[in-house]
Amino acid sequence: MEMTTAFALSVRPDNVAVVTIDAPGEKMNTLKAEFGPQVRAILKLVRENKALRGLVFISAKPDNFIAGADINMIASAPGAQAAEDLARQGQQIMAEIHALPIPAIAAIHGACLGGGLELALACHGRICTDDGKTLLGLPEVQLGLLPGSGGTQRLPRLVGVSTALEMILTGKQLRPRQALKVGLVDEVVPRTILLEAAVAMALKERPTSRRLPVRERVLAGPLGRTLLFSMVGKKTAQKTKGNYPAANRILEVINTGLAQGSSSGYAAEAKAFGELAMTPESQALRSLFFASTEVKKDPGSDAAPGPLHTVGVLGGGLMGGGIAFVSASKAKFPVRIKDISPKGINHALQYSWQLLDKKVRRRHIKATERDKTLAMISGSTDYRGFHNRDVVIEAVFEDLALKQQMVAEVETHCAPHTIFASNTSSLPIGDIAARAARPEQVIGLHYFSPVEKMPLVEVIPHVGTSPQTIATIVRLAKQQGKTPIVVADKAGFYVNRILAPYINEAMRLLTEGEKVDHIDDALVKFGFPVGPIQLLDEVGIDTGTKIIPVLESAYGERFSAPANIVAAILNDDRKGRKNGRGFYLYAAKGRTSKKQVDPAIYELIHAAGQGKLTDAQCAERCVMMMLNEAARCFDEGVIKSARDGDIGAVFGIGFPPFLGGPFRYMDTLGAGNVVATLQRLAGQYGPRFEPCEPLLQMASQGLKFWTAKETDLVS
Repeated sequence: MEMTTAFALSVRPDNVAVVTIDAPGEKMNTLKAEFGPQVRAILKLVRENKALRGLVFISAKPDNFIAGADINMIASAPGAQAAEDLARQGQQIMAEIHALPIPAIAAIHGACLGGGLELALACHGRICTDDGKTLLGLPEVQLGLLPGSGGTQRLPRLVGVSTALEMILTGKQLRPRQALKVGLVDEVVPRTILLEAAVAMALKERPTSRRLPVRERVLAGPLGRTLLFSMVGKKTAQKTKGNYPAANRILEVINTGLAQGSSSGYAAEAKAFGELAMTPESQALRSLFFASTEVKKDPGSDAAPGPLHTVGVLGGGLMGGGIAFVSASKAKFPVRIKDISPKGINHALQYSWQLLDKKVRRRHIKATERDKTLAMISGSTDYRGFHNRDVVIEAVFEDLALKQQMVAEVETHCAPHTIFASNTSSLPIGDIAARAARPEQVIGLHYFSPVEKMPLVEVIPHVGTSPQTIATIVRLAKQQGKTPIVVADKAGFYVNRILAPYINEAMRLLTEGEKVDHIDDALVKFGFPVGPIQLLDEVGIDTGTKIIPVLESAYGERFSAPANIVAAILNDDRKGRKNGRGFYLYAAKGRTSKKQVDPAIYELIHAAGQGKLTDAQCAERCVMMMLNEAARCFDEGVIKSARDGDIGAVFGIGFPPFLGGPFRYMDTLGAGNVVATLQRLAGQYGPRFEPCEPLLQMASQGLKFWTAKETDLVS
């Protein structure tokens, strides 16, 4: 059977060869192992044709050059040696490109990431478009890996070691102007002339390598390098807390190449790639990558989405302003905001202005683009301009009567097809829709704060929501740049329901005498981006604790917060960062002093702050409460799958990505071990730790969440 080629060679009349990259049947170009022989055959033809004066690599895809290597190749590698061999094959092909006797130029438009950038680095020159879709980077670290086709060796020599370390250790992606500034590309041109400009570059003498800035030359020398790697090593250890082994290997491999020469560097790179591919951290991070890709493709329901061209927002507060911003800037929809006062509308407009102006100052967008986006957002204190909105998103106070009133008003003033989406964090959607004339067009759309930064949204249909409404709202969320998961209309939905017991347990630790910063540090060491108590301060103690009574009345005592602690803190006017005092104290605006624990907190809640538990013991108690609740959500069908549960926890509350999410983590530990730990904790601290029935069943049957089917567990 003849395989369709992804690399096609043509020769122009000016004797420049053009290799067009177009992976058949795929939206994105990715490098697959089976493409190796195709590239080799083309390179052989190029070497044999003595009339050729240059070579250009260009993509036929409308918005990507090469988006990376196909990660499935690693999944199918049976062991470290096989993964190392994959890296060596990649290195050899790149070496062949670099050894060509004629100038080879990469003409880049769109995403040029991972293996795509490594191919571009192997060329003798690089030219890219000035388009917003063009991004260059080596994001392998985000999958627990390092660049395996020469990237760790070529990038430091091209842009300097400190720039290369920053790019490879963080996975940072550069825009065209940034890439030009650091010397990653030689030229930036409009898309219309990309090929001609690349051909012109190929017809010149081979581009000479750019002279690195003095600072980079000093840092590449033995003394500068020792100092740089020592500093970066300390900073990396501080950030990763030893949870991401790829970071240390990246430092080792780059250092080896600079100290011992390229061939030692390439050997170290391939070996490290093979070993990292087999680590549990990389396997968890790759499973998350696949899960988020699948979620992005999931339409949410079998029905076709309804019309989606305009959006209305009710409420100009922090959430309303953020929702308006992502609807206009990401989804490119005209947005109309309604608020009870002009002040609220001005606040929402100012919010978008500040976010867009920041992008202009950082040169991410042009001032004209900022103004064009702002012109898409308008507002009024009545329903003028709302008659033709396809979706109206409500972001008003958490008050059932008010939200029901909003539904009635939207049904009166908007079109018969208008969908009403409520950004509620605690009220049942069925209750909000209870008096609706068109309940099938009412749905929950729960954003996380700040809206422009948090990637997750929960889409919450009630029993009567139509499949078309679900499909429309899932599409809207994706167009806003969000990752949506569809969850059941039960108290707390999914994310807040698993978060509440985790935070409650942190509060109990506090009342038992553990220090605020000790509890937070323990969970950060475990892998969360911030500790549970700091998270409460960031969200706002008044906002964050509102859901506790809702959950307690729905699910009983296991959701009760430690007696009087919340009341004592709120009665002392402590709301967290937003009013400068919570568990921590925050400096007044304009001051540089960092937040610090307020020592008065211990007296306020009658706790000594003289705890005896280790970091591991503190983390275990909080995390086990979260895992037990996640298992209940799985059993009750609050989430559709372990995949959605893991995405929700990682993207919604920063569950440690290197553990893959709560369900992947429980599968790794084994249900039997999770049950044993919960039973031990129940014996020590009380019945709230008793393992739920679904977990006991899974342990007795030796099941895993990621492979369990609904029929395996009988509620």
